[in-house]
Amino acid sequence: MSAVQMWLVRHGTTEWSRDGRHTGRTDVPLLPEGQAQAEAVGERLAAGVPHPALVLTSPLARAAATCRLAGLGDRAEPCEDLLEWDYGDYEGRTTAEIRAERPGWTLWTDGVPGGESAADVGRRADEVIRRARAVDGDVICFSHGHLLRVLAARWVGLPPVGGRLLGLAVGSLSVLGWEREVPVVARWSS
Repeated sequence: MSAVQMWLVRHGTTEWSRDGRHTGRTDVPLLPEGQAQAEAVGERLAAGVPHPALVLTSPLARAAATCRLAGLGDRAEPCEDLLEWDYGDYEGRTTAEIRAERPGWTLWTDGVPGGESAADVGRRADEVIRRARAVDGDVICFSHGHLLRVLAARWVGLPPVGGRLLGLAVGSLSVLGWEREVPVVARWSS
């Protein structure tokens, strides 16, 4: 049986997310604003998913701290597949900085030297989805912006680059679910 719903939490604000820096594997902490966002999303999760069947978190500090501050740290399992996109040589750089060297560059179609492609991230997202759909009950995932966008695209059957169509705010809550037997995005970036 499939998970009833898959709840996605993007970590709270960090200095790099605030500044528009590509933050893949660099372990930056939450800002006080991000901590408050995590606590607020925890209240919303407690009301919406009082008894999750599975809680997964990226092992990176910003996602794990969001999970802990949301009140689910003691239930969470670290999941390497929920790590953010590996931005390789573009780690820590802004899109404007990259486009100064590569006009018109986009992560989704041009990729990153020394990092992952959209297809690579899609394979990891597919594994998270496979794991969630094997659970009988709701699943909560704490992760990162680009990874969660790819995960949502894959949930509804789009290719990984379909995530480019789904903007996702820091500290937000999204829900993937079902309309009868069809996987759908039930709520996004709220």
